[in-house]
Amino acid sequence: MKGYATRDVARLLGLTIPQVRAFARGGFLAPGRGPRGELRFSFPDLVLLRTAKGLAGARVPARRIRRVLRILRRQLPAGRPLSAVRISADGDRVVVRDGAAAWNPESGQFQLDFSVADLASRAAPLARQAARAARAAAEPLDADQWYDLGFDLEAVDLDEARDAYRRALELDPDHADAHVNLGRLLQEGGDAAEAAAHFRLALERNPRHATAWYDLGVALEDLRRRGDAIRAYEQAIAVDPRLADAYFNLSRLYEAAGKRAAALRSLGRYRLLAGREAGW
Repeated sequence: MKGYATRDVARLLGLTIPQVRAFARGGFLAPGRGPRGELRFSFPDLVLLRTAKGLAGARVPARRIRRVLRILRRQLPAGRPLSAVRISADGDRVVVRDGAAAWNPESGQFQLDFSVADLASRAAPLARQAARAARAAAEPLDADQWYDLGFDLEAVDLDEARDAYRRALELDPDHADAHVNLGRLLQEGGDAAEAAAHFRLALERNPRHATAWYDLGVALEDLRRRGDAIRAYEQAIAVDPRLADAYFNLSRLYEAAGKRAAALRSLGRYRLLAGREAGW
């Protein structure tokens, strides 16, 4: 079944069930519903709830917690696992770190420091249990259900996530999002060529899939095909002109190709979009 149940979330995070439900009403989460109408939380919801718990413990006003977490939801890394993220306090700022990148959703005096990887390790048994139950279910899952399960598994077990996406594609070879997510996991595992093949399959099914174009560009860069990568990033922003990271990558490639003016235009566009997203 997709997502984490309210009782499991409460136990994982050290919250009461009423607290989890109250946070769910705060407008910064996006829980789904189970077959009986019960709340089901995604792993990004767990990250936000863990952050909310830390802010509430620091006596941050509820209105400000909602504001910070609505911003943070938009800024959490999209399209890749969250296990490398760390959320902490740095002086008077909440800082989110994702690899070498760091940013603060909003200024404030917060005492907060946790690694998403630690949360993922505690959530892993529940996610793996869901995967085992899915494989043994009397009524087999459909492609969308395997895709949803793969998404939940990404933060806690990449092998299980890849298996879930492959099962989704066995049932529906035209599932563009499953191709994209499986391709991304393959690329992160070092297989850029196979990843690119999945991104192209996704684009055959949906030529306006901006994420597939962007991820194809990243894979082509890894394959040292810079000209093709430029064309892929250009297609990504043609579909979605708000895709800030595509502008940033284009600025690097234009600069390397000696296209100084184009590089500056792309970098300027990236800074504008990134500033809006961060609320600058």
